[in-house]
Amino acid sequence: MRRRAPRTIALAALAALMAAGTAYAITSEIGNTFVSATASLQPRVLPKKGGAPVTLSSITRIGTKDGSAPPTLKSIVFLVDKHGSIDTRGLPTCTLAKLADTTPSQARERCARALVGEGTGKAEVRLPGKAPVQITSPLSLFNGPPAGGKPTLIAHAYETVPVAKTLLVPIALEKVKHGRYGYRAEIELPPVAEGYGAPTLAEASLGATRKRGGKTVGYLDAYCSGGRLQVYGTLTFTNGDRFPTTLTSPCHTAR
Repeated sequence: MRRRAPRTIALAALAALMAAGTAYAITSEIGNTFVSATASLQPRVLPKKGGAPVTLSSITRIGTKDGSAPPTLKSIVFLVDKHGSIDTRGLPTCTLAKLADTTPSQARERCARALVGEGTGKAEVRLPGKAPVQITSPLSLFNGPPAGGKPTLIAHAYETVPVAKTLLVPIALEKVKHGRYGYRAEIELPPVAEGYGAPTLAEASLGATRKRGGKTVGYLDAYCSGGRLQVYGTLTFTNGDRFPTTLTSPCHTAR
């Protein structure tokens, strides 16, 4: 039976975060499962219009209160603030074929110029008859070829249990008109460790700069409106649980 939307149980010292000018953090729970997430944008001083290169960083943790096996994450949908934009003009691309069967270092070497984000992923693996183990992988985000006129990313990870395997996830970035939001991305996660793994951590920063016409341009650009930039995410698990979360990163304009 489908469960109700989560009850927010903590705002992780929200007042202190606001005073410090860092990202908002939020922790939510359904039953025995908890999800904590943060998002932050750098730099925080941005123009009032137009845009400047920025880096978006996020951390998502998944666990259980009693230490039992966490549910398996199925998909994530992101809505990103309309006061930001994606600029891929002149940026090299990488393909699924080029990244197939590569380790993290091989992938970054083959597609170094298309790398726009990096991070770390962790998962808890419970193979039948064996004690739980945690596996860790570098995460790489590459600028992919446009699909139907939409910019794309390719997420790369690498698992070692029960066998070594490359995990690739194509992500389409769709322009939308949805209130505060201007981009939508849906991520369908592949099975981890042949279905015996459950993601517990995703930590990544997205944003790269390059020179174009003698000017520094960014993969992500943003300007400040209303003192904040905002991301909305929904995590959906294979057991039907859904965790919707709104994350806000403060910004301000130069005085």
